[in-house]
Amino acid sequence: MPAAPQPVSASDSRREALIGRILEAALELFAERGYHGTSVPSVMDRAGVGGGSLYRLFESKEVLVNAVFRDAKGRLERALRDGVDARLPPRVLFDELWARLTAFARAEPLRFRFLELQDHAPYLDGESRQLELAVLAPMLLACMDFQRRGVFRSDVEAPTVMAFVWGAFVGLVKSERLGYVKLGPPAFDAARDACWRAFALADPIDPAPLEEKRRPSWKRRPR
Repeated sequence: MPAAPQPVSASDSRREALIGRILEAALELFAERGYHGTSVPSVMDRAGVGGGSLYRLFESKEVLVNAVFRDAKGRLERALRDGVDARLPPRVLFDELWARLTAFARAEPLRFRFLELQDHAPYLDGESRQLELAVLAPMLLACMDFQRRGVFRSDVEAPTVMAFVWGAFVGLVKSERLGYVKLGPPAFDAARDACWRAFALADPIDPAPLEEKRRPSWKRRPR
């Protein structure tokens, strides 16, 4: 017979609440100022905690930022993975992942902004790097499968395809945040379609090979 779950003590609840408050404060500051622009005292001020409380839970700024990274990346992983059927047709799967990424960026703007920062690598520890790979691996395998099946062009390596699509999405969200563009669902859908067409060997709307459509009209074969 399985053991009955142990009740959560009041002290455990207070500890979890304190951790949550510190992580949220650190997330806000890291997203606003980056790793190097954020100090531990500024996190203490934002969270309303003393140094003793913070350092008992996170012994350094590096430990703290890795905790923030794992929390944010774990949420992204669940948003992209949970309930997804990898057996969906390639274009349907691509659209589904794009929709989930869009939903995450809308629902978790601070976490998405933090994850889009380009200076993570120097401070990520082994556990954070493993989580990063766990998030990327299914998408990379899907991209490689698309190439193997002749859905995506194979003259561009799968990691490059991923970097292109991710960079396009991040650029859209960042441009909107900075006020350069105003984006609604049609704009995101158009960007998604453009990313797909950049690597797809055929357009599901128009079955003519993309190489054929790139030719001057006078050179195209009659259809």
